Amino acid sequence: MSGRNGFLLLGGISSVGAGAVHFMAAGMHTEHATLARLMVVLAAVQCATGVAVLLSERKLVVTAMLAVNAFAAAMWAFTRFADVGWIAGLTAESPQVADTVCAGLGALAVIAAGIGLLRPAATLPPLRSGISAAAVGVLALAAMLNGVGHVHSHGSADAHAAGGDHAHGVGDDHSAGDDHGTEANWPRPWDPTKPIDLSGVTGVTPDQQSRATNLVRSTLDGLPAFADVNTVGALGFRSIGDSATGYEHYINTSYIRDNNFLDPAYPESLVYRVDGPDRTLVSAMYIANGKKIDDPSLVDFGGSLMQWHVHDNLCWKAGDNGPVVAGVLDAQGNCPPNSINPGSGNPMVHVWIAPHECGPFAALEGHGAGQASADGRRTDTCGGHDHGGGHK
Repeated sequence: MSGRNGFLLLGGISSVGAGAVHFMAAGMHTEHATLARLMVVLAAVQCATGVAVLLSERKLVVTAMLAVNAFAAAMWAFTRFADVGWIAGLTAESPQVADTVCAGLGALAVIAAGIGLLRPAATLPPLRSGISAAAVGVLALAAMLNGVGHVHSHGSADAHAAGGDHAHGVGDDHSAGDDHGTEANWPRPWDPTKPIDLSGVTGVTPDQQSRATNLVRSTLDGLPAFADVNTVGALGFRSIGDSATGYEHYINTSYIRDNNFLDPAYPESLVYRVDGPDRTLVSAMYIANGKKIDDPSLVDFGGSLMQWHVHDNLCWKAGDNGPVVAGVLDAQGNCPPNSINPGSGNPMVHVWIAPHECGPFAALEGHGAGQASADGRRTDTCGGHDHGGGHK
């Protein structure tokens, strides 16, 4: 090794370290399949070019390592301030430990490769080179250990960066809790009689927290106008016939088709708790007509705080006032007689005005009948709590 360029030795190891952190991060972003796959490809190229530089000092090999790590570091810097709208989940967020270390290792690989190209004969003393290489390995390992201490899932939505360190509530099975400093910091129990506190959730930007907080506040203020179930029919609401689940949905097709978005004055659906003949308004269910589950306007609104979902297993039949729920697909994928399964439909999100141990945006009351992304089902059990099977 004495005849090798010592800077390229350091650069190659740094590139492999950055790739290793990226592999770890990709496995924690599976709710956004496209982003996860891109991160796997980037990680593989970083590792491959890093190993290649350790074996060869050809300019083409060194240049390839420089280019891929420059791209990774630049993407990290860009996503500290702005979203990449054409990749779902790659949104702006503040620096975290793992993604910062990953970007730093990439930058170190770029610097080392640049020196290697400009000064092919440059060397580092063996001891200094060895210490530097060991330090890079320890740094990469520490970043990965720090990264796995966070929950990753963004229905959110959420905020990803190249090599990012994020938490994403959508699509994951979380435990309710009030600990803001651990992976169980979201969802946590919701009590509308107490101040709204959506702080301390890893990966959620200040803007996302502010938008989500304002939505909860405006829903608490505006939704009680629909509290009397006997009056909402005159406004265009009708039941979908699911009261047997313990909750009954009333939908308003004109509100679904209008241009209002997350507006408590025009809620597309109202959810009432059923108690015999009595109905208590507990939640709005906002519906985003014509959008896909990974639309940036949805996943970026509140990040991992909000749990957008769709339904692809409901069976519908004709009712007196329009379609009503007849049941769900059985194990063989069949609907009950005289009903059909039209598919997943439009994305929706709940905002609760009643207490809920799975948070103000709990989507399914503990029932895993929804789908959080285009790539897989969610199990929204919130630590095993069940709040009424079959609810939407």
